[in-house]
Amino acid sequence: EVQLVESGGGLVQAGGSLRLSCAASGFTSGFTFDMYAIGWFRQAPGKEREAVSCIWNRDDSTYYDDTVKGRFTISSDNAKNTVYLQMNNLKPEDTAIYYCAAERQLVQLLVHPRYWGQGTQVTVSS
Repeated sequence: EVQLVESGGGLVQAGGSLRLSCAASGFTSGFTFDMYAIGWFRQAPGKEREAVSCIWNRDDSTYYDDTVKGRFTISSDNAKNTVYLQMNNLKPEDTAIYYCAAERQLVQLLVHPRYWGQGTQVTVSS
C-alpha cells in the first residue's frame, strides 16, 4: 500500500518561506510513483480540508488553488519518489495542517484520494 510521509512544516513569519516534502513509498510494480497524481491539501482550524496544489507525474500537469498561485510551486523528483511544495510569501491565512495525498488519476485525487500522509503543521505569524 502507498505510504506518504510529510516533512518541512514549522513556524515562520509572514512573508517568509517554507518547503514541504512528501516522501512516497509502497508502490507496486504495475503502478509506480511516476504514474500517480500527488497533491497537497490543507485544513485550518474550523474549516474544511481544501486542495492547495497537485501534480500529475504522467505529464507534469499541475493545479494551484487561486489563493496560492504565484506564491507556491509544486515539483516532483521521480528518482526520490518525493513531491515538494515550495511556499513563498507566506501569509497568516496559510496557517493550517498540510497533508499530502496520492491517487492514480488527477480527477480522483481532487475528489476523493485513497492515500494520505499524517500531516505537517504550518504556522505563519503576523
